[in-house]
Amino acid sequence: MVKFLKPNKAVILLQGRFAGRKAVIVRSFDEGTRERPYGHCLVAGISKYPAKVIRKDSSKKTAKKSRVKAFVKLVNYSHVMPTRYTLDVDLKDVVTADALQSRDKKVTTGKEIKKRFEERFKTGKNRWFFSKLRF
Repeated sequence: MVKFLKPNKAVILLQGRFAGRKAVIVRSFDEGTRERPYGHCLVAGISKYPAKVIRKDSSKKTAKKSRVKAFVKLVNYSHVMPTRYTLDVDLKDVVTADALQSRDKKVTTGKEIKKRFEERFKTGKNRWFFSKLRF
């Protein structure tokens, strides 16, 4: 079988708290692990998208509207829908599977992801990824 759920692939989550949200695959576990004996992947995604910025907004308001809220999660392959897009944000050094073990590690990882996503948003690349999914 062809492995198409590779790192940096943009996906849409279909189940759970973040259903309908866009995410990026950071690491894939095709064979599963001892705790999760099924194919799954580690994803980093956007839980709150940036708002639309207009010309008359002040710089303070523009900065507030450009904020992104991120999450990190392990997701079953059957609960993600792959897209044709890829996101070339380097998250492999930040997000690891052991970052989900404790609350404080998860929070610090989330803040680092948030910083990288906001950086990416401000460059203006990957506009589809940072737009809210309308359905």
